Amino acid sequence: MSSTLVTRLAVPGDIPALKRLMARSIDGLLPDFLEPAQVIASREVMGLDTQLIEDATYYMVEIDGAPAGCGGWSRRATLFGGDHSAGRDAALLDPASDPARVRAMYTDPDFVRRGVGRAILDICEAAAAAEGFSRCEMAATLAGEPLYAACGYHRIEPFEAETSTGVRVPLVRMGKAI
Repeated sequence: MSSTLVTRLAVPGDIPALKRLMARSIDGLLPDFLEPAQVIASREVMGLDTQLIEDATYYMVEIDGAPAGCGGWSRRATLFGGDHSAGRDAALLDPASDPARVRAMYTDPDFVRRGVGRAILDICEAAAAAEGFSRCEMAATLAGEPLYAACGYHRIEPFEAETSTGVRVPLVRMGKAI
């Protein structure tokens, strides 16, 4: 039996489902790559940025009607983080000189390796290119890095996000020409 994958713009009514999906993704996929304290700390530096929903650049993926993944892109300067994260910058990027941002990519652990992440990347890259961007960048988790590398993203630099508790969460800045 084949599954039907549907990608659509996320709307404010999706926020509770998106938050549940993100929590399942963090708790289910990061423990293979991070220490338990780093998984907990990840919630401080990751999460839903509702500006993406307001900008109509955030997508929900459903498989057979169930939330399977989410992610988006941004024309704003913030590289990563949710509404609650420090250091956000809503300044608009210049497509002629700045890369678009791929943001807040999450897959429910029950739906990994079913094309969810690739579907989101495809739609994000096409939308960013349609607005004149020629590159995309992201802050990848260690769990997401293999997918992004398989989709043509290259490693720019590893870095760590420090949380209010002092726990450092490893991330990787990655980029791709589109």
